[in-house]
Amino acid sequence: MSEHTIKQYTYWPKSEKPKSLVIMFHGLGADGKDLIGLSSYMAAEMPDTAFVAPDAPHACDIAPVGYQWFSLRDTDPHALLQGVNSAAPVVDAFIDSQIEAFGVPADKVALLGFSQGTMVSLYTAPKREKGIAAVLGYSGALIGGELLESTSKSKPAIHLVHGTDDQVVPFTVMAPAKEILESTGFDVETTICKDVGHSISEEGLKAGISFLKKHLY
Repeated sequence: MSEHTIKQYTYWPKSEKPKSLVIMFHGLGADGKDLIGLSSYMAAEMPDTAFVAPDAPHACDIAPVGYQWFSLRDTDPHALLQGVNSAAPVVDAFIDSQIEAFGVPADKVALLGFSQGTMVSLYTAPKREKGIAAVLGYSGALIGGELLESTSKSKPAIHLVHGTDDQVVPFTVMAPAKEILESTGFDVETTICKDVGHSISEEGLKAGISFLKKHLY
């Protein structure tokens, strides 16, 4: 897989210094610009929060445009686990770099993921010793849930949002993910978006904002 210099897109808060930070991880074949556009809606209710959305480090290998956190040519469970495991150090290092850059404490940081971005967020966040506040996952899946009990070092609050008509990442993955996370001691909320496909609906966006406000403010 070819790599590129990671770009990032930033939305600064209205206040001079951010008090909290949301890091957004995009889906397969997209880039940071896809998610940073949500910031203007979220910032209306989160004026002291900064938002940053990086591009993934690899050019997408199954689409002519966009980037990927790992390859999805093979969707066998073992290959998916290898994929999120290979992406985790990159994601973790980026989180650390942004905590330092924005000068916010780890417990005022949340991750927002979409699709593959949710996969890497859910995999990486619990392994951090300096636990972050929360993970908001849209249209994603929990990979390697069977390893959580032995690998978790922190337990951020988690909110999973999924559309019932998702044809890319099936809606049916949400219930078992919630069960596994809760059985391992995580606080999990869910929002089911009826008749919504592989996208972020207005209902899902509102639920996400409410969740982030609760854990960052």
